[in-house]
Amino acid sequence: MLLERDSELEIVSAALRSAHQGGGSLLVINGPLGNGKSELLRTLPGLADQDSTRVLSAGASALEQDYAFGVVRQLLEPALLGAAEPDRERWLSGAAGLAEMAFAEDAFDGLGHRPVAVRQAVLLGLQALVERMSAEQTLLILADDLQWADEPSLQWLVHLENRLSRFRVLAVVTVRDGDLASDRRPVRAITRAASQVLRPRLFSLAGTRAFVADQCGEAGDEEFVLACHETTDGNPMFLKSVLLNLSINGIPPRASHAGEVRLLRPAQLRDRLIDCLGSQPESVRNLAKAMAILSDQTDLEVMGRLAGLDAVGCAEAIRVMHQLGLLTTPPQPRFIHHVVQDAVEESMTVEERERLHIEAVKLLHGSGYTAEQVAAQLLAVASPQGRWAIEVLRAAASTALRRGAPETASRYLRRALLDASPDGEDRACLLVELATAERLFNARASVRHISHALPLLSSVRDRARAVVGLAPGLLSEVPPVVHALIRQVFDELGDAALLAGPDRELKLRIEARLRHLGYADPAELADGIRRLDGLGDEPAVDTPAERELLTMLLFAATLTIRKPASLVARLAERILEREPASPSQVHTALPMLVSALVAAESTERLTPWLEMSLDHARKHGAVIEQALIRTEQALVALHTGRIAEAKRAAADAFELGALDWNTLSSTTAIAMAAVASVTWDTELIRNVLASYGDETLNACLAAMLHLSRGTLAVTAGDLREALEHYQECGRQLANSGWRNPVLYPWRAMTADLHRRLGEADRAREVAEEDCLRAAEWGAPSALGRAKRVLGDVVAGETGVAVLRESVDILEGSVNKLELARSLLRLGIRLGEQNDPDAAGYLRRCYQLAVDCGDSRLAERAWVSGLEAKSGDSRAACPSLTKTELRVAWQAVAGYTNQDIAQFFGVSQRAVEKHLTNVYRKLDVRGRADLAGILPPADPGAALAGRA
Repeated sequence: MLLERDSELEIVSAALRSAHQGGGSLLVINGPLGNGKSELLRTLPGLADQDSTRVLSAGASALEQDYAFGVVRQLLEPALLGAAEPDRERWLSGAAGLAEMAFAEDAFDGLGHRPVAVRQAVLLGLQALVERMSAEQTLLILADDLQWADEPSLQWLVHLENRLSRFRVLAVVTVRDGDLASDRRPVRAITRAASQVLRPRLFSLAGTRAFVADQCGEAGDEEFVLACHETTDGNPMFLKSVLLNLSINGIPPRASHAGEVRLLRPAQLRDRLIDCLGSQPESVRNLAKAMAILSDQTDLEVMGRLAGLDAVGCAEAIRVMHQLGLLTTPPQPRFIHHVVQDAVEESMTVEERERLHIEAVKLLHGSGYTAEQVAAQLLAVASPQGRWAIEVLRAAASTALRRGAPETASRYLRRALLDASPDGEDRACLLVELATAERLFNARASVRHISHALPLLSSVRDRARAVVGLAPGLLSEVPPVVHALIRQVFDELGDAALLAGPDRELKLRIEARLRHLGYADPAELADGIRRLDGLGDEPAVDTPAERELLTMLLFAATLTIRKPASLVARLAERILEREPASPSQVHTALPMLVSALVAAESTERLTPWLEMSLDHARKHGAVIEQALIRTEQALVALHTGRIAEAKRAAADAFELGALDWNTLSSTTAIAMAAVASVTWDTELIRNVLASYGDETLNACLAAMLHLSRGTLAVTAGDLREALEHYQECGRQLANSGWRNPVLYPWRAMTADLHRRLGEADRAREVAEEDCLRAAEWGAPSALGRAKRVLGDVVAGETGVAVLRESVDILEGSVNKLELARSLLRLGIRLGEQNDPDAAGYLRRCYQLAVDCGDSRLAERAWVSGLEAKSGDSRAACPSLTKTELRVAWQAVAGYTNQDIAQFFGVSQRAVEKHLTNVYRKLDVRGRADLAGILPPADPGAALAGRA
């Protein structure tokens, strides 16, 4: 399939018609590497009539330039050998017989060095031979890569061209632009003498689209086609190599694979480019190497200096590479495809690359280029470069951090370590800076490097600054030796009461980290409560250190519920109002403040604060920060009853890498495990377990993983196994002193399982314990939930009274989902007693469940509402299945098939199938007839009103 070559084919066709009439000509097809010269040449025999035209083809090679008349032999020898003896004798009679010397066995060895007269005689003989052959049939002579042809063959073609107008011959040859061999005098003469020079253009976007469809056997998605076109610039050879590699790997032309197109580096294409570059003059090769080393960092003058070229030599080398099709259009020439850079780099030895990078470092540093530009070259240099290199790399890392590129900063600092002493303070300072950069994307490496740096720092203040560079949340799993080092630094700073200014700030911030290190130790948590008491009723929150320490103390109060939720909420709000909404908050103690505010049900200011933080993170492309903020938002949504939003936020956090091994802290994992367990999100539970499994020494995280496994067991129907996991969760949390019933609702879940297993006494005992804990903490959601579970296990009017109390308490909670759940339980109990108020409670439960995005709860309220209204929702329609009945009531309520499908999370086809079964079983024609059999229930009316 030849694309966008109609004008060239028409020119060749016209020239061929003229040759049939005795007016021969020479056409040259030229252009850069890969523009389709050879492909066009290969299609030309299809233009010729086989009876009236004889096609003679040859292809020159760089390895055969010393073989005299090698191209001539490729063209004429097959015809001579294939001709009948009489024809061959006729063609070679007379002067044409001189041509036989070109076909002799020793022609390659000696003919090129024989006297001029002999070579001239051979040329005359070859001319006569062509004349004889063309007299019988028009000759279409095709020669590919003529720039590599041997000298005698070129001379013959020059000689022949002067007489073509009298012969029935069309000669078409290809010449690659920019190749050193193309500059030979005979090649230039042939190009100048050509009747026309054809230059096939690179594919347009439409041409690329058609080529993709042809090569892939199907039309490509537009994004895929655009990626192919932008990556190859429409160069047919580059494009074909890319598509061939994709095809070999079974990759279809879909939009989802556009990124792979841009990254592809076909080996076959690279090898051909290496051959092409190898045939160029030294100046071109040197400039290509300089461009590969410097990439897009500098201007042409610097590249020329690295290549050892003056301005004129540099310009000439650029011209040659552009003609070869290896560069984009000036004034800013770059390699047209990254595979060109690969080819250049592969043509260099390791030693040559190292030498050029070192020269580039010195050249850029001495020319006033930025630290990052110099550092980029230093990254490729393995040998030490001295103290100045460390300073350049540190400056580059600082710049990278300011522009939001911590991974790049980390690479600069790791390289700087090669030039640092093995155990000096210069190395320690680099390790601290490296840890600061790594905390943004590789938390565990950050902790490890701080651990290595602390023993190398001689000053206690320097050690203290190193410690406070780590967020408290990153210290939950540090080894004991690091814990001891942090304690030592804290003690060496002295009494905080005697300190002032920066020293006091360091002391308080290290104390905050020690508090976090002890957050799973009941004794340390108790000491934290005493420390909180010692700060008075209105602790100072003027400095960042004061706020950080108070945050950790409030977190301890939240975990242990030794202070009421109202106090925690009031003090936490004071901290939040002084903290700016920033993506960097995830690397401080503030995630613990989020947990405290959530547990205390004080989220009014927190929700917009987190949204602002997320907006800033998105604007700066801070992916890890986005992941951790979405985790915080999932926790807030969960405990404010917005279950659908909690699931979306948790799914976003996972997709953004919140559970990635390198960034995962126990605080994040605990939050994600809690969200997954309480929302019954089995996929997220499996992701959390896959990220940690049993590989954790953190007792609190291990407890939450048991909670997750218990939820999985419930969904699998193994209630006994689930109960064991919930109880183990409770034991481990109790051992750590964590008692908060909002954040860790294991007692409520355990009591419910006892109830479902028929163990009423044990269920009541656990539920009463949960009520005591919830009352001690004082948050409405926890107390209302505990009362609901207790009301479920207490029979008769007493149980109904407890459920009513649960509803009353939850009316004052921000968690409307918990209210909906209590309304459901109360409605069901009243329905069992035929109480007319039941439908009203269930209707309200349904509406709240829909608003919170809990489709399972809404469905239960719906069905329970039907049963409360009719006594038995299936009594009038005993032939219908439970699912068919639900779909039928939705249809009666006025919902479309699409609405019903979306509500139940199924396809419209499934809804249509259920309705068809309903119509058949009830012998009705459609929805209108259903209304007479199934009168609308109140929950249906509520849903219709919402729509």
